[in-house]
Amino acid sequence: MTDASDLATRHCVPCDGGTPPMTRAEAEAALAVLEGWTLSPDATAIARRWQFKGFARAAQMANLAAWLAEQQGHHPDICFGWGYCEVSFTTHAAGGLTENDLICAARLNAILAL
Repeated sequence: MTDASDLATRHCVPCDGGTPPMTRAEAEAALAVLEGWTLSPDATAIARRWQFKGFARAAQMANLAAWLAEQQGHHPDICFGWGYCEVSFTTHAAGGLTENDLICAARLNAILAL
């Protein structure tokens, strides 16, 4: 598996229904380089939750994730409210995780590290 900085420089590619999802072992290995992200129990999604001291920061985080999604053409589920924002990536067309999910997670981490 590549490192997070390498993933953060890549761009998502269009995914058709023929793209196979990662296995649990591949997904677990991939998460080793993505700080803060967790694997869903069925190994089909990754998620990260941020805590904030108010609503505005949570909304800003949701907007940042949405902006990145539009740039990459790969859209997560975003849930936010007072004091939190959670972003979850999966590739619906593949029925699980693909490299696109890892790219978006790594890019989001890189943006937040600036």
